[in-house]
Amino acid sequence: MKKEFVENAEAIDIGEGGKAVLKCAGRVVFVKGLVPGDVADIEITRMKKKHAEGKLIKLKTPSPDRIEPVCQHFGTCGGCSWQNLDYKAQLSLKQRQVTEAFKRIAGVNVEESLPIIGSENIYHYRNKLEFTFSSKRWLALDEMNESNFGQPGLGFHVPKLFDKVIDIKECHLQPEPSNAIRLAVRDYAIRGDMPFFDLRAQEGFLRNLMIRNTVDGEVMVMLAFFREDKPMRERLLKYLVKTFPQIATLIYTINSKKNDSLIDLDMITFSGEGYITEKMKLRNGKELKFRISPQSFFQTNTPQANTLYAKASEFAEFKGDENVFDLYTGCGTIASFVAGEVKKVIGIEYVKQAIIDARINADLNNIKNAEFFTGDMQFMLSEDFCRHNGIPDVVITDPPRGGMHPDTVQDLLKLAPQKIVYISCNPSTQARDVAMMAEKYAVKKIQPVDMFPHTSHVENIALLVKK
Repeated sequence: MKKEFVENAEAIDIGEGGKAVLKCAGRVVFVKGLVPGDVADIEITRMKKKHAEGKLIKLKTPSPDRIEPVCQHFGTCGGCSWQNLDYKAQLSLKQRQVTEAFKRIAGVNVEESLPIIGSENIYHYRNKLEFTFSSKRWLALDEMNESNFGQPGLGFHVPKLFDKVIDIKECHLQPEPSNAIRLAVRDYAIRGDMPFFDLRAQEGFLRNLMIRNTVDGEVMVMLAFFREDKPMRERLLKYLVKTFPQIATLIYTINSKKNDSLIDLDMITFSGEGYITEKMKLRNGKELKFRISPQSFFQTNTPQANTLYAKASEFAEFKGDENVFDLYTGCGTIASFVAGEVKKVIGIEYVKQAIIDARINADLNNIKNAEFFTGDMQFMLSEDFCRHNGIPDVVITDPPRGGMHPDTVQDLLKLAPQKIVYISCNPSTQARDVAMMAEKYAVKKIQPVDMFPHTSHVENIALLVKK
């Protein structure tokens, strides 16, 4: 392709992955490194059917919303792709992302669109991070010299490159001692000649590191080893126990599979109880406790999750006599959150370990009116299931990014609950599902909540009421 340059092009929007959107000669061009309002010279590097891709040559006029990223890995890691954009501007873009999805994809009238709720903490807000060991870490251009080639690393995958791992020096997503633990594990392993995992050859010893924490500072560490080597494994685990007394529980697993999924693995507790306990507050001020194991699903921004669930409960306006279905219940957080306001709540989830956690959490909080079932949502909302558990007055649904299966949407339409409180981490698929229900349900209000500052992701709650 012949080189094509465009001078004084203005970025007008920003998309997923942090690439800015520009319009040049009628074409949409995506360029990394720019934010809305920037004016720059760019080079068109790739032409596609519906858009083009370009690269930044020279920034001419910085946007008033441009800020200096705090992370030294910004631009390479990909985890915080909006970190060069002022937080107020991020919130404005996310608000627009939600409202446009309902306008363009759902094609429905939203009676009330509430302003986005921003995160109080925009750094160190995550309660869980997972890192990957690599026998040959990814090198940035300025690192490429002979002494660096073949060096091990511990960090995050390079975007779109499954076998490339960036060695992270400092991450601003999780509070300490997260960085200290990760760096200590890496340095001790290197000094002790412990082989880091080779993702292509599928060989090595150290595979993954997961660190979880609670708002009260409880810390869980989980190490995944590719193979068992008891002397080497115990040396590392004993070092961690001695060096970091703040680790409440230390867990390990052996994973010789070709993927990093933890769901089907045995978790072995080396020290502590094998779980940590997170706390949330109900709208009435009562405290809830949630036991979190290594395989548990739990929202990764705890204070914002608390806000999200409180707002969902507020939207439902429970009277106390409702039968509620909580779809995709995870470890039962939402079900436990609303149980005190309703007659009965039924939680459904396809991950067996999550349902085990949900039942434990209900017992932990002395909740007697919640039941939990394991199964594929596509097949769970049957006549037989409802005959045993009743017809729901209110359904709360919080599906994965892909949204609900069309069969599940049709099942909901047949059940015809009075209200559906739809929580989503992907407004596009949420709007698609809402469009399928638009004939029977009106969208009374929507409430975006920012769970992940410096990323393009946004949660949204939609209240659907039967017409």
